[in-house]
Amino acid sequence: MPVIPAELVHSNPGLDTDQIIAKLIGGETLLTDTPDHLIEVVDVLESYGEVLDAYSKNLIFQGEHQFLNPFPIFKYLDGDLSPAKIWRHLNHDRINFEYAEYCMKGMLWHATGGMDAYFDSEAFKDNCKAIIATKRRRDPLLAILHPLFPDFLSELIRNAATTHALGQFWRVMSDLFIDLAKAERSAQVRSIPDVVDFIKQGLVAAAANPIEYGVMIGGQKFWVLPPEAKLTFLVDVAVPYVEAVFLRGMPFLGTVSYNAQAQQISPDQATFTYGALYADPLPTMGAGVPPSLLMQDMYRHLPHRLHQWYLERTRGEGDVREKICRSFQKSMFCVTNAAISGTMPHPLDTTNPEEQEANRAYAASWAARLVIGRTDCLAA
Repeated sequence: MPVIPAELVHSNPGLDTDQIIAKLIGGETLLTDTPDHLIEVVDVLESYGEVLDAYSKNLIFQGEHQFLNPFPIFKYLDGDLSPAKIWRHLNHDRINFEYAEYCMKGMLWHATGGMDAYFDSEAFKDNCKAIIATKRRRDPLLAILHPLFPDFLSELIRNAATTHALGQFWRVMSDLFIDLAKAERSAQVRSIPDVVDFIKQGLVAAAANPIEYGVMIGGQKFWVLPPEAKLTFLVDVAVPYVEAVFLRGMPFLGTVSYNAQAQQISPDQATFTYGALYADPLPTMGAGVPPSLLMQDMYRHLPHRLHQWYLERTRGEGDVREKICRSFQKSMFCVTNAAISGTMPHPLDTTNPEEQEANRAYAASWAARLVIGRTDCLAA
């Protein structure tokens, strides 16, 4: 088998651990500040913001109108059952909400953060019991299913809560990314450091937003994620989302063997590296991992400037989804950069040696995970 030259696999050597630490504690951006990078990041995030708008609306619709529905065959239609909408859906002229559900399932499965801790509380279990008791009286199928599978409905409620919470998170991020594009067009954002700072300020502003979720059953409201749980945007949803989607992810069929004897998948979920920051863009019909579904959704909403920028490079339209994947990866490093900066234990300009060491240790913990990602894209 011929050896593939390294330069064909990684166009740049990437950053090492010390370089990442130095950039993080020095307040520098991971992504090199160039005019091309500014176009890529701002425009791909604008496209992503449009997609997240649709994802958010659908997930919230599912949480509120498909609650404990064992057969939610119309869940992707947002309540619009017109023949035209159904026809477009069947012809795949639509947003791929399957990717949104993939992200939700990743958060549910990796089970990190305060929301997951609340799921294991007695308060949540009591709420589930009250909801199930009321729902069983109104739904004969659920009345039959519950005694046969006692944990089934509780798991569906966890699923619905994660779905709705992710919808709330993406509502904020969609608005933030659309506002970023507007700020760049009005010359308020002129560089990659400006992009990272804009996202950081948006995350900090939304940090304490409450995450709450209730459902109506027979005219009565039942809390699933009540105000008393004190769940908030940043700690309980944003951080678990970054952990599950940017970093850990889930192994995709066809990329690794699911055979236990092959041992290609670590038994420790905390060491998974299948997230967006580790993705290998593939110049095929698809976009690589993460799945081509998201890249196709973003392609449908590409700003004209970025589309033209892609057409002038390499294979033009032929590898446009792969190019979107690369730009998206760069933008996710910027978002991660902003999240790290916004959650540093102490101000970066502190002169206290102990605080400086705490910042360095925090940066080092991130660097250990980021260094094995696709940092080769950061200088391209």
